[in-house]
Amino acid sequence: MLVIGLTGGVASGKTTISNLFSRLGVPVVDTDIVSRELLEKGQPGYIKVIQKLGRDILLEDGNIDRRKLRQAVFSEPALKTWLEKMLHPLIYQSAQQQLEKQTDSKYSILVVPLLFETNFDSLVDRTLVVDCSRDTQFKRLVERDNIDDALAIKMLDQQWSNDQRLSKANDIIHNDRDENLVLQVKNLHEHYLTIST
Repeated sequence: MLVIGLTGGVASGKTTISNLFSRLGVPVVDTDIVSRELLEKGQPGYIKVIQKLGRDILLEDGNIDRRKLRQAVFSEPALKTWLEKMLHPLIYQSAQQQLEKQTDSKYSILVVPLLFETNFDSLVDRTLVVDCSRDTQFKRLVERDNIDDALAIKMLDQQWSNDQRLSKANDIIHNDRDENLVLQVKNLHEHYLTIST
């Protein structure tokens, strides 16, 4: 089965695009969802985060305060490195297992924000990059996550540039302004069905 690695910068529109593929009946494995699941109560990531950061990182209900964790991670590079080294092998294993279960489809989508930076591209046959300008990313990120400008800039600065991602792309979806995303996804869907046979 053909595996398409869907990636793009933060707030570029990866979820919107993966949802459009999903509506066409394409199986989608989203590593952001896998990561969130690994940080739920009792899961391996949850336990390790508490061991590292203490119970101050928790909300009153015992769940990890994701806002506080994100702020800490993007303020302390060493903590970001630790979290990635701890989570990425677990995410990789889970994603691989989920992809192996998708036997009824000609192709599937694996959504990985840091596809190239984390070597998750070893799981995919082709790469699809969602592209938009840094200004668009910045505006969407501040609005979506309700964060201040300084944190948004830090988050953008710690990722690959759009040009770096595009240089490794097999396919590109443009998502800056009024592009017809449905049509772009439909065309790629037909292409993937053709090349997967």
